[in-house]
Amino acid sequence: MSAVAAIDCGTNSIRLLIAEPDGDGLRDLERQMRIVRLGQGVDARGEFAPEALARTFAAVDEYAALIQQHNVQRVRFVATSATRDAGNRQLFIDGIQARLGVLPDVVPGTEEAALSFAGAASVLADLAEDPVLVVDLGGGSTEFVVGNRHGVSAAKSVDMGCVRFTERYLRSDPPTAAEVSAARDEAERIIASVAVEVPLASVSRVIGVAGTVTTVAAHALELPRYLPDAIHGAVVSLERLEAAADSLLAMDRQSRAELPYMHPGRVDVIGAGSLLWRTILVELNRLSGGRITQATTSEHDILDGIALGIR
Repeated sequence: MSAVAAIDCGTNSIRLLIAEPDGDGLRDLERQMRIVRLGQGVDARGEFAPEALARTFAAVDEYAALIQQHNVQRVRFVATSATRDAGNRQLFIDGIQARLGVLPDVVPGTEEAALSFAGAASVLADLAEDPVLVVDLGGGSTEFVVGNRHGVSAAKSVDMGCVRFTERYLRSDPPTAAEVSAARDEAERIIASVAVEVPLASVSRVIGVAGTVTTVAAHALELPRYLPDAIHGAVVSLERLEAAADSLLAMDRQSRAELPYMHPGRVDVIGAGSLLWRTILVELNRLSGGRITQATTSEHDILDGIALGIR
């Protein structure tokens, strides 16, 4: 049974999944993450920084060795928000092709959203007819995807992410009240624009994916370290998630770095990510007339969606 390799290259992290088909799903052989901050400065300058490309290529070299070790025959490399925005993306594309022998797919936001939903839904045994919202909160963009067991019915990708909002708004340590207010106002404006195209008010359940969401969940659960099995599938009240997000936003970077479940590469951007996740949850509660009172956290996301599409 031949293995497949999926690589998700976002604004903040690059992740690898090597897996074997297992019935209708996948069996993990390798699941790796490196925080390389590929999108460093892209929002302001419109191009990749040389040091960001160097960090990313170093991670890809490691992944290429693992892919060869597992004798993988099929590889798909998906690049998202930062690569869509970078004017010098050809440097990145050429570097990836030279290292992996495949061209990276620079996917539009709509495909990114569909892949995120497929990954999250792949491990939900209770997915039914009622519409579910999957929120993929990344470094450069956030995807809002509504669907059910039949698939995606509506999706929207917006330029709202933890790296982008840190660079635009939250420059102080800890952020000032004025910075927080400006960031929250912009997040609320963007979410309102999403609600025009995606039926956020009609969903019965919200599932959050990606590093910001899992880190806020770890903080809400007061875990002794980062424990994927405890985080995956955790259903936490909005009250606890909002309190955890407020706590992370108010901390300075040194205090965040001392948390036992905090990845070093998230220390400087988790404040903005927490603000965004809290704002999304508050708006979902309001739009649903108070029906949405909790959120589910998933460790399975776009990376799983990519792999499922090539198995």
